[in-house]
Amino acid sequence: MEVLIPNWPAPTTIRAFTTTRIGGHSQGSYAHLNLGLHAGDDPQAVNANRALVQDHYNLPSPPTWLKQTHSNEVIAAEQVNSECSADASTTSTKNTVCAILTADCLPILLTNQAGSEVAAIHAGWRGLAKNIIKNTVQTMQTASEKILAWLGPAIGPSAFEVGAEVKSQFLQLDAMYTEAFRPLSVDKCLANIFTIARLQLQQCGVTRIYTEQLCTYTDVDRFFSYRRDKITGRMASLIWIQS
Repeated sequence: MEVLIPNWPAPTTIRAFTTTRIGGHSQGSYAHLNLGLHAGDDPQAVNANRALVQDHYNLPSPPTWLKQTHSNEVIAAEQVNSECSADASTTSTKNTVCAILTADCLPILLTNQAGSEVAAIHAGWRGLAKNIIKNTVQTMQTASEKILAWLGPAIGPSAFEVGAEVKSQFLQLDAMYTEAFRPLSVDKCLANIFTIARLQLQQCGVTRIYTEQLCTYTDVDRFFSYRRDKITGRMASLIWIQS
């Protein structure tokens, strides 16, 4: 297996990583480390993959998997159950693993300088347009200027083609989003989801933002991409406070 470790100055008690598609038991379009039960893969393979991650990386507890719906709902990780619909979770409880699944959407991991609170956000463009970042930051007990953010792999600015209506939605929110879009034609443009997230984090007062801006669409070997393949698996981004 191969995972990505955030390159950020988080406290030593913070554990975080994003999985890749490398390793695991899934076959065909889901090869190999698909962690999403909702994607159409064999549930036995997915559960075996989840157990593999749990054991190989010595997770202190099973991840709190969310039922993601591109919403702006934020939930305390301790309250997560199989019926919970949310796109972000937070916790200040040690050894509770916040988790989100992505395959082009942007995974955002948050912690504070004290290492006493963490959050995981599933940030697709719909969630971003609904202020999922703002809602998560406001849910946290930490002052925004003390929060660190890591932006994981997502569809890159050279691949994320959207309609003019998507750009219009963001410009109706704030003209600052102009820099996140590059025109292709009258009704098409390229969107930079990393820039949108950065602008929203900064607007919330979060300025310590870290990313390698890795593109899921172009890196076929390492990442699942829904936009590229349609039928595909999901990566997981996990964060917790180690006791």
